[in-house]
Amino acid sequence: MENFIEFGTKKAKPAIRMLFDMKDVLYDREWLLNADNFELYYMYRDLSLSKNDALVIKEHGLRYDITVIPPQMLGCEFIKTAGHYHPDVPGTGMTFPEIYEVLSGEAHYVMQKLEQGILKDVILVKAKEGDKVLIPPGYGHLTVNASLKVLKMANWVADHFDSIYSPIKENGGGAYFFLKGGIVKNPRYDDVPELRILPPSNLSDIGLSRKKEMYGLVKDIEKLDFLKRPQDFGWLFKERT
Repeated sequence: MENFIEFGTKKAKPAIRMLFDMKDVLYDREWLLNADNFELYYMYRDLSLSKNDALVIKEHGLRYDITVIPPQMLGCEFIKTAGHYHPDVPGTGMTFPEIYEVLSGEAHYVMQKLEQGILKDVILVKAKEGDKVLIPPGYGHLTVNASLKVLKMANWVADHFDSIYSPIKENGGGAYFFLKGGIVKNPRYDDVPELRILPPSNLSDIGLSRKKEMYGLVKDIEKLDFLKRPQDFGWLFKERT
């Protein structure tokens, strides 16, 4: 299945996350033993609506992506992304942040903070269409589609780093598993903090509102500078963790 999407005048082809790509981070190991490999979700990276937008985005060192996650049970676990951390912005000691928007459907954004291999904080944000969710520096993250709807979400992020998957992979998944019967802690972590539930981010102070799709910031792209220089926006992240 091709699963192209139309964005502007172009059809975008996805990178596809397959079930077996996720085998190390799934909860239901017994189900996985007898499962066939199949497509889980679709990642459309480096999108733009016009050549001029593409030039502006590239010149500012950013990337706009869309991810589509159809509803699916992975055994007794709701479908999720693989989960990853971001590297440090060189010379700052702060990792690159990211900003998400739910375009349609519902999302559970799970953020977790590791310090010297020890979990210090785990946050859950439940988001619906139009909601914006900020991934602050220092937090790894994954997304769960625990609904019966197709989840379509967008993100803005700096384009010059590679995500780090190993910490979550080596621990057999994120700090919590979202199961049909409830939310359970991952026993592979030595100590899992209680889940903190926060509302979606209110980002009107940097030009983001619930009623406007955040792609529109391509016309005012300096407002996304916090994605490249988080060290200059400490106030923004402090308010949202």
